[in-house]
Amino acid sequence: MATYDLTPRIAPNLDRHLVFPLLEFLQERQLYPDEQILKAKIDLLNKTNMVDYAMDIHKSLYHTEDVPQDMIERRIEVVARLKALEEAAAPLMAFLHNASAVQELRADKQYNLQMLHDRYQIGPEQIEALYQYAKFQFECGNYSGAADYLYQYRALCTNSERSLSALWGKMAAEVLMQNWDVALEELNRLKEIIDSKSFSTPLNQVQSRIWLMHWSLFIFFNNENGRTQIIDLFNQDKYLNAIQTNATPSFALPSSCIHYFLACVYVNYDFDEAQKKMKECEEVILNDPFLGKHLEDSNFSTVPLRDEFLENARLFVFETYCRIHQRIDIGVLAEKLNLNYDEAERWIVNLIRNSKLDAKIDSQSGTVIMDPNHLNVYEQLIDHTKALSGRTSKLVSQILEHAQAQAAR
Repeated sequence: MATYDLTPRIAPNLDRHLVFPLLEFLQERQLYPDEQILKAKIDLLNKTNMVDYAMDIHKSLYHTEDVPQDMIERRIEVVARLKALEEAAAPLMAFLHNASAVQELRADKQYNLQMLHDRYQIGPEQIEALYQYAKFQFECGNYSGAADYLYQYRALCTNSERSLSALWGKMAAEVLMQNWDVALEELNRLKEIIDSKSFSTPLNQVQSRIWLMHWSLFIFFNNENGRTQIIDLFNQDKYLNAIQTNATPSFALPSSCIHYFLACVYVNYDFDEAQKKMKECEEVILNDPFLGKHLEDSNFSTVPLRDEFLENARLFVFETYCRIHQRIDIGVLAEKLNLNYDEAERWIVNLIRNSKLDAKIDSQSGTVIMDPNHLNVYEQLIDHTKALSGRTSKLVSQILEHAQAQAAR
C-alpha cells in the first residue's frame, strides 16, 4: 500500500460508485502501478452494471480488443433487464413526461396515489417499478437519469425506508455528476431524516451518521464554505459520538500527523522533529483525495490546502522559535522551515512588511534580531481575553448586586 493512502479505510463507508473518483485520484498521483489501479477498477465494476466501461478497461489493461465471454454474457443480461424494467415503469414514466398531467399532482401524496390510480391506472406496482428502474440506471452509470427518476419516486413514495434509500441514491448521483449545490441540499435533507428518524437499533443510526460523514467529504471539499460546514457537522455531539463509538480510523491519519507536529512545536520544542513532521503532513495532504485537491489556473497548478497548511505551520515554528531565541540565524531557520536560504529570507521580510513580526534582518551576519518587547498575536489574544474576563466578572457582580437590591425592596 502506498504511504498515507486512506482509500482502504474510506472505501468501506462509501457506495462503490463513489470509490471510482478515489481510484482516479490515485492513478493521477501515480501512487500505485497503473495495472494495479485498473484491476481494482474492474473488481469494482464487476459489482455494477457498467459492463461497457469494464470492457474498455479490460482492453486497456491487457492490450487487446477481445473481452472475456462472461463480460459479453453479462452485457446481454444487463440490456435485457434494463428493457424489462423500462417496460414495467413505462406507464408512470409516460405520465411524468406529460407536463400538463404532472400539474395535477399536489403536495398530498395520498391524493396523488388515488388520482394516479383512478385517472391513469397507475398503482403501487408501477411506482415500485420506477424505483427499480432508477436504481438500475444508477448501477449502469446513468447518474443523470437516476437522479431525475429518484426525485420523482420520492414525491410519490409513502414507504419511509424506500424514500430514505432513494435519497441516498439521489445524493450519490449528484456527487458523481459534480452538482455540488444540489448535493449539499440532499445532504442536509438526509441529515435531518437521520437525526429525527426512529431506527431499528441505535447502532443503525450511528452507522448512518458514519456513512453521511464519509459521503459529505466529496461535497464539503467542493463547496466554498465547506470547511466551516464540515467542522460544524463533525463537532456536533451526535456525530462526535458516532466517530468515537465506531472508532473510525478514516479521519485519524491527517489529524494524528498534525497533532504530532503541534506537539513537537508547542510541547516538546523539538524543532528537528517538527521539520520532519511538517514534510510528513505535506505528504499526507498531497496523497489525500480531498485535502490534496489541485486547482488549475492557465499553466499554473496549486494545492490550496497544502499551501495554507505549510504557511501556518512555518508561522507556528517561527513564532515558537523566536520566543526562545532573540537572535536567529536565517540558515538555521530556513532548515527548520523546510525552505532554502533565499526563500526563508523573503518569507521573513514579508512577515515584517505585513506587520506580523516585530524584528529586523541583519544582512551582514545573516540573522534575524527580535524585538524583546514584542508580544506575538497569541500573547496579545491571551491578554485581551484576560481583560475581557475581568470586565465580565465585574459586570456580573454589578448585575447581582442590583438584583439583590431590587429583591430587598
